[in-house]
Amino acid sequence: MTTRRLQDRIQEHLRAIKRRDENNALYKHSKSLSQQRAMTWLTVLEYIEVFTEMGATKLWGEAGRWVVIFLIQLTKAILKFFLLFWYKSGIQTSPPIIPLERETHLGAEDAVDGTEGKESSYIGKRSNRVIRSLNNTSSSHVRWWGLPQQYNNANPNHTELPDQQVSTPLGTQETVAESLYIARPFLHLLSLAACGQKSWKPWIFSAVLDVTSLSLMSDAKTLNRTERAELKRRAFLLLYYLLRSPFYDRYSETRIIFLLRLLADYIPGVGLVARPLIDYLPVWQKVYFYNWG
Repeated sequence: MTTRRLQDRIQEHLRAIKRRDENNALYKHSKSLSQQRAMTWLTVLEYIEVFTEMGATKLWGEAGRWVVIFLIQLTKAILKFFLLFWYKSGIQTSPPIIPLERETHLGAEDAVDGTEGKESSYIGKRSNRVIRSLNNTSSSHVRWWGLPQQYNNANPNHTELPDQQVSTPLGTQETVAESLYIARPFLHLLSLAACGQKSWKPWIFSAVLDVTSLSLMSDAKTLNRTERAELKRRAFLLLYYLLRSPFYDRYSETRIIFLLRLLADYIPGVGLVARPLIDYLPVWQKVYFYNWG
């Protein structure tokens, strides 16, 4: 009898997974196939750009490295402008397809189902994957079998996944701001080619574009949670200008290395992290997609 009940519960769980996948398909159906492909290609490019740059340097030298960097940045700019103007995608995240946070999503579902406080998930010992426990599956009468939009209306506290959130429509000013942000990496490459890597002009030009883009964005209260997080990430990345040449070569390098050595020599245990970081910083700083991508 126990085995039969367990089999019925497993079958019920599999049916629930199937219905959930169908509901996810409804969300994804709102985006056209070409838009999904563009976002997928952008995500893939962002994940492999560092490896591609380093591989091109090893195979074809410095000239081949810059050709590959130019082609990747050009491709990314074209795809992003395509998403911005053709599909009105609004503020674009990095990467475009955000990885699923299983713990957060399962926690939100448990709160809605009334299973908060129970051990409703299992973490695999070898894979560390979070899987919903069959013993704590919510009762059939509290599950939602309707369309996702109806579920969100019926549950105001429901936490949407990043790819389920509707992009906030951008006005003219915000569209200009997003266009500046998208074009900045490619324009920086062109200024590097025109002025040289040791010139301050590309560094200043890129910084002005980033600051202007952020300042043109309107009140963040009208944006959804993912878009607000993206703007905070962009604001934080302005600190990278301290690690970008020529500012790094002239001002930051000596001070950062001095601080790391001071911490490594006088604070026990910090040297385990600081000394490898001192050796790694020059390598990191020379990879374009690490600090300019």
